Amino acid sequence: MEIEDYNKSAWIFGYGSIIWKTSFPFSEKCYGYIKGYSRRFWQGSHDHRGTKDNPGRVVTLISSKDEITWGVAYRINERDWDSVINNLNSRENDGYSSILSTFYTNQHSDDFSFNVWIYVAHPENQSFLGYAPLDLIAQQIVESKGPSGSNVEYLLKLAESLREIGPWALDFHTLQLENTVKDKLKDLIK
Repeated sequence: MEIEDYNKSAWIFGYGSIIWKTSFPFSEKCYGYIKGYSRRFWQGSHDHRGTKDNPGRVVTLISSKDEITWGVAYRINERDWDSVINNLNSRENDGYSSILSTFYTNQHSDDFSFNVWIYVAHPENQSFLGYAPLDLIAQQIVESKGPSGSNVEYLLKLAESLREIGPWALDFHTLQLENTVKDKLKDLIK
């Protein structure tokens, strides 16, 4: 089911750049998580944080039964829904599609949940890069830059934004990448 076909569900979940760069109107935001997915830098970015010849790496969600992924849910007013979805469909066009999932807030008990739309890059899409050793992913991030800025900036802003949600929100994969990229940048300065 695509977003356009659903009867105006009012929430979008951001787990990557949407956390700090909404670029769309919203009436409310809520910190929380989804279950059954882990955040990974496994999606290629030819249009924002890299180029066709030197793709960057951005996050997607990978099915992982016992994991949770922290992020931000944004309530979209019905009057803004169509323009927001058009904006996001354009922004998330390099291999992403939309899915519906359950969002759990950290502001109430685990029983407080609601449906959210999420943009996910599935392994079948042409820009999916998949698993690589951490050092290789970090090197690709250091070397990549696109129209939206450097891939390093994307990683560092994501880590910073997750820390602002709370120390529990920064997943191990993102933390490891942040540390490895910072080490590589220090080596470049030497």
